[in-house]
Amino acid sequence: MSAAAADTVLPYLQPSDLDLPRGDLWIFGYGSLMWDPCFSHVESRPALIYGYHRELCIYSSRWRGTPQRPGLVLGLDRGGACRGVAFRIAAAQVARSLESLWDREMRRGVYHPRLLHARLPGRTARVLAFVANPLHPGYAGTLPTERTAELIANCHGDRGPNVDYLARTLKHLTNLGVRDHHLLRVMAAVHALLRR
Repeated sequence: MSAAAADTVLPYLQPSDLDLPRGDLWIFGYGSLMWDPCFSHVESRPALIYGYHRELCIYSSRWRGTPQRPGLVLGLDRGGACRGVAFRIAAAQVARSLESLWDREMRRGVYHPRLLHARLPGRTARVLAFVANPLHPGYAGTLPTERTAELIANCHGDRGPNVDYLARTLKHLTNLGVRDHHLLRVMAAVHALLRR
């Protein structure tokens, strides 16, 4: 992937283009939003969605890498299921929260905002989630574990080393009682590289 491809900005949907429910809004976090939400919320609950899985499939040319050496961050990719956290935003805070989310997640257009059905304890809810856009040049797809580990072990961006991103995600998943075997294999491969 070239530096230009990683930085490509494509047109994307605005919040006003979505058929968002009135009142409070649930946001689904599966990566850094779990441990670093950029919005205030009135509650958070463990959540499960079907039809998508967590994957290190998005090149990061700013926060966890550079244009010359892009790192990898998580996206929701098609197939499977994903456990994460649903955050409920009070109706009065929705507009401000969406502005913060769009500034953080939608700057390059590498994600599609989607309303998905999620299972929460004792109920279901429609949640807004950010799904990987496979047509974007910043979409990495599913890379071999060794290549994924190599990128994560050697990349650093404005928000720190790529390995810290993976470590914090795994720590939060552990706190939720979730063992993501793929991410654990990647981390083991990263540690093996760093010990060399």
